[in-house]
Amino acid sequence: MSEAIPHYHPIGILPADIDFMGHVNNARYLGWVQDAVLDHWKSLAPPDAVAKYLWVALKHEITYRKPAFLNDEVIATVILEKVQGARSFYETLIKRGEEVLAEVKSSWCCIDAETLRPARIAADIAERFFSKKD
Repeated sequence: MSEAIPHYHPIGILPADIDFMGHVNNARYLGWVQDAVLDHWKSLAPPDAVAKYLWVALKHEITYRKPAFLNDEVIATVILEKVQGARSFYETLIKRGEEVLAEVKSSWCCIDAETLRPARIAADIAERFFSKKD
């Protein structure tokens, strides 16, 4: 049995992120999720795998709970739910303190950086994202 290793990615809110209603524009959350998931990959994958593989988003499902504002301290918590062939499935929680601002389910495809074709992640690399549980 194994458990996903959570990855915490701080988010900086810029004045350009704020929309006409005075809070972060909903579209900006997609950029945050992309940054957080890619940072997760780079922090746990070996350097040769980071150089060999790229990731493209296939699908995002976002549930917005509360707005974020310019001076908020926001963190994205990334959890890799499973790896299936060339695809990986993530849950990302965007939070301000204990408040959940958004919940995001996303799927990503791993591609070979040279051929730009889908590539399976080797089991020994995927295992780096999970801790063994007794």
